[in-house]
Amino acid sequence: MVVIADFSITPIGLGTTSIGKQIAIAINAIKEVKGIKYEITPMGTVIEAEKLDTILEAVKVAHEALFKAGIKRVESNLRIDDRRDKPRTMEDKVKGIKEYMKK
Repeated sequence: MVVIADFSITPIGLGTTSIGKQIAIAINAIKEVKGIKYEITPMGTVIEAEKLDTILEAVKVAHEALFKAGIKRVESNLRIDDRRDKPRTMEDKVKGIKEYMKK
C-alpha cells in the first residue's frame, strides 16, 4: 500500500516575508530520502511512500536541514492519508476527482 501526506514547513523569525530559499533547502533535503515521491504545490509538498516511517523520516530530514541552515524555529503541518483497503497514488486520487468533475 501507499501512504500519501501533505506537508508544509515554515521557518520562523527570519525578519522577512519571503521564505522560498528556506523551503528549497527543506525540499532538497527531502529529495535525499530513499523511497519517496514528492510534488511541490503552492501551499506545501505532497509526499508519497510505501511506509509511514518513510514519510516521517522525510519530515524529520526537512526540519533538520533548516536547523542546520541556521533557522532557530521551525513549524510544520502534516496531514497523512494511510488507506489500506486498496492501493492509491497521488495521481490516482487526482484522476478520480477529475472524473467526478465531468459528471
